[in-house]
Amino acid sequence: MNQHVSETALAVIKKMQQNESNESVIYEKIAGFVKDEKNKQTLLRLAEEEAAHCQVWEGYTGIKMKPRRGKVFWYTLLARVLGFTFAVKLMERGEGNAQSEYEMLAEEVEESVRIRQQEEEHEQALLAMLDEESLQYVGSMVLGLNDALVELTGSLAGFAFALQNTRLIALSGLIVGISATFSMASSEFLSARSEGRTDALKSCSYTGVAYLITVILLVLPYLLLTSYMTALASMLLIVVAIIAGFTYYTSVAQDQPFGSRFGEMALISISVAVLSFVVGILAKKFLGVDL
Repeated sequence: MNQHVSETALAVIKKMQQNESNESVIYEKIAGFVKDEKNKQTLLRLAEEEAAHCQVWEGYTGIKMKPRRGKVFWYTLLARVLGFTFAVKLMERGEGNAQSEYEMLAEEVEESVRIRQQEEEHEQALLAMLDEESLQYVGSMVLGLNDALVELTGSLAGFAFALQNTRLIALSGLIVGISATFSMASSEFLSARSEGRTDALKSCSYTGVAYLITVILLVLPYLLLTSYMTALASMLLIVVAIIAGFTYYTSVAQDQPFGSRFGEMALISISVAVLSFVVGILAKKFLGVDL
């Protein structure tokens, strides 16, 4: 060991050294498959900084640490599947939990103050420079997702009591959902074209794909289950899961609050489902339809 610190501080330093070692390799691996040159260089700069921090901590521990393969594999996989912006920002969120450790180290390790400042300022500035194409169309995806959740949740809930047959409900939901997918996608295309945007086709594609995936997930319980009430309950759980998953993704990738957005979307979708279910009951009663 090159420099002397307390056992408590040494334990914290080892933990930080391991994290810096992991993150340096993760940034480098992600940069290896990122096509945009600007994003690639930003990620490589982040990798260099993490490696430099790791060397500082190595001066205190006197040992070299290898990156943990499991963590490297996990974040690299996330970057490929959900986008590199989400992966690296999720990884950096973990460093926000280390502030108390930095404060404790500052009493013994002078370099920790500089590293903490760099983590908070420089690396956050570099993360803000990342420009991932898919995130430019999050607004289109939100539009498709919100519309599909509200419209299809309401339709399926209304069909549930009016038809009381999971196959008929699924058939009706697919017809409504697929028709609405084309309608939403074409509306987004025309809206983008009217604004003079050159990315109208991409924008409408993101909207349509988000809508279609939501349609499939919400109709699925009615295809797999025989009880329409069980299928309805399963669909509502899927709705909440979709909202939670997408809201968490955008909260991480775009640095937005999670709780308020999740609560708002969930409340709207569930309220529409309840009201539509009541409409289905009334329609069946007053129209005298018996299937």
